[in-house]
Amino acid sequence: MMRKVLKNIFIGTLLVGIMACSDDYFDVNTPSASVDVEDLGMSDLLGPVIHSTLYAQYYAETVVGNYTQYFGGYGYAAAGYSELSATWSEIYLYILPNTEAIKNKAEETGAIHYGAIAEILEAANIGLAADMWDNIPFTEATDGTENPYPNFDTQEEVYASAINLLDSAISALLSEDNSNISVGDEDLIYGGDMDQWLRAAYTIKARLQLHLIYKGVYSASDVLTTIENGFTTVDDDFLLDFPSDELNPWYANNVLTRNTGNYYRAPNDQIVGMMNGNSYPFESGIVDIDPRLPIMFQNEGAEGDPWRGFINGGEGESFDGEDANTFFKDGGYYTNATAPLILITYAEAMFIKAEAAFLANGGNETSVGANNTAYEAYMDGIAASMEKLGAEGTDYMADTSVDVGVGNLMLNHIMKEKYIANYLNVETYNDFRRYDFSSDVFMDLALRLEGEGDDSEYAGQWYRRAVYPDSEQNSNEDVVNANWQEPTVDVWWAQ
Repeated sequence: MMRKVLKNIFIGTLLVGIMACSDDYFDVNTPSASVDVEDLGMSDLLGPVIHSTLYAQYYAETVVGNYTQYFGGYGYAAAGYSELSATWSEIYLYILPNTEAIKNKAEETGAIHYGAIAEILEAANIGLAADMWDNIPFTEATDGTENPYPNFDTQEEVYASAINLLDSAISALLSEDNSNISVGDEDLIYGGDMDQWLRAAYTIKARLQLHLIYKGVYSASDVLTTIENGFTTVDDDFLLDFPSDELNPWYANNVLTRNTGNYYRAPNDQIVGMMNGNSYPFESGIVDIDPRLPIMFQNEGAEGDPWRGFINGGEGESFDGEDANTFFKDGGYYTNATAPLILITYAEAMFIKAEAAFLANGGNETSVGANNTAYEAYMDGIAASMEKLGAEGTDYMADTSVDVGVGNLMLNHIMKEKYIANYLNVETYNDFRRYDFSSDVFMDLALRLEGEGDDSEYAGQWYRRAVYPDSEQNSNEDVVNANWQEPTVDVWWAQ
């Protein structure tokens, strides 16, 4: 049944995308055969919203994954600043109008658990939008033609709204739903399991709280309190599986396209260097590479050649000046035809816990030593990632470059493992910006080569936000201009 639901998502998304945050969107993007939202039930709306939520993340990652040096186009090209227009469209055309519709219908029918799911999805999406653009339309975003020029909420206001939505969802999920309206296969994530949605709400909340520690809005102890109620196993991972008759976009747009001579992406040397022993040399004499490396990528060099990733902005070379040889694997965990799209995982939850405990213990970017809570969560996060990818991680986790001991744990150890476990997840861009692209936190991190002496006005700088799409600029010019910032300016929570 779930495959049937997913198969019809593309049609459903078009049918229900009937409102937008500006007049331009409403006029251009409303299909001529739109169905009135009043004629659709909550079960009709939920699947498309979930689908668009994962695709909003995917579209953002196709750009910001360059900034975090997970990959480069054609193996080495580095992306410039971006509007992230596809992500904007998913959020403002196909998600927010429909989460609003679900919430309204849930209120009318007393289906509080349906409403809670809509609140969780809404919180995740406005959090993503605020992370990418800073100030965004939210309070007035779903007014449609009644308000074609919506004002923008500040990122601070959006974050407060997202946390409030999650708290409301948590309260509802802790309460009994007496509506006799159940959530079923239209729930493409948990199949109607409200306990898992509850844990998801707590985990997403902890992620958002973590972003605000350095603004003083939340403390590391607050994050620890929240994450204690979050995911408990890899079975809780918030991900969208693809059935056999659909194609995962990372597979379709990188493996298949490369096989047919079209545009593709290839792994950057930053991620490969984290896994092949370059950035963190193995010390046991037993381990040569991270066991996840050949599950994610393939080495196309000569037999015995080391794994070499591409340097963004280069001409196909790797760290040692030799030609890079590492590509996305056909059949790899992230790049097989039915691989999932991922929002947030148990592994990430453990690294959130590890970082929060490290900070609560007085740790900083360069300090050494932690407590047992931080260390156990760090190791649990690695084990969860290994389990999810089907890797045999015993020797890796026993190597003293990984199992450094409580007294030697540093923030860079935690963030290295989170960087690997969160591969192709847009959250890594938030991690980079939270720590100001620090090479103390992300070992061996260096600016893209094209940033050194080229003609770009942003040469030598990191891209720290998306710019507003032209469509919004054209339809809501005055408001957009009032919120405009250069792409190299930090978003509010990173300032």
